[in-house]
Amino acid sequence: MGHREDLLEGAKRCLLEKGFARTTARDIVKESGTNLASIGYHYGSKDTLLAEAYISIVEGVSDDFDGAGERQRAAGSEPGSLERFHEVWQNVIATMRTPGSPWHLSMEIVAMGDKLPGVRAHLAKAQREGARGIIPMLMGGAEEDVSEDDVDTLGKFYMTLMMGLIAQWTFDPETAVDAGELTEGLRKVIAAAEAGVPGPQGKPSS
Repeated sequence: MGHREDLLEGAKRCLLEKGFARTTARDIVKESGTNLASIGYHYGSKDTLLAEAYISIVEGVSDDFDGAGERQRAAGSEPGSLERFHEVWQNVIATMRTPGSPWHLSMEIVAMGDKLPGVRAHLAKAQREGARGIIPMLMGGAEEDVSEDDVDTLGKFYMTLMMGLIAQWTFDPETAVDAGELTEGLRKVIAAAEAGVPGPQGKPSS
């Protein structure tokens, strides 16, 4: 590997061990066997490197979200179905149950984002692509065909669920929602909408 890859791998190890706020440029250099100048040359800043390292960690974990995709389709799990919804979120939650799960890093960004403005700004841009990427897992199709409107609606809806799950599983895993409860909640929302249950202003939900 070259210095760029060494820095990325070193930053990933530092993040998992120390988190964003406690990781210094010297930590990364020591872990990667490179030098301080390499950070600026390859990434521009430590914050950009840390953001890229976090994205790489998340991408690795996200591979498990739809890891059983072919098996799901073979078993008759249709895109957009409650069965697919349950299966994908079950996979997502499984990554949160794993010892050493990296999702606590997301909560650090939420809690300390004002102290890490460079990291937060970089990840805010990446979040949109995360929203785009999760849609095909649940709804089918190809990522490159996802419309901007779907990113702004479906994608943001799924990312809101994701952040809520991360918060719950970070705060108290014993009481955090599981995939069955999440799916049953959605089922009840759909049933209420289809039945035209009155909304908050006394009008049927639409």
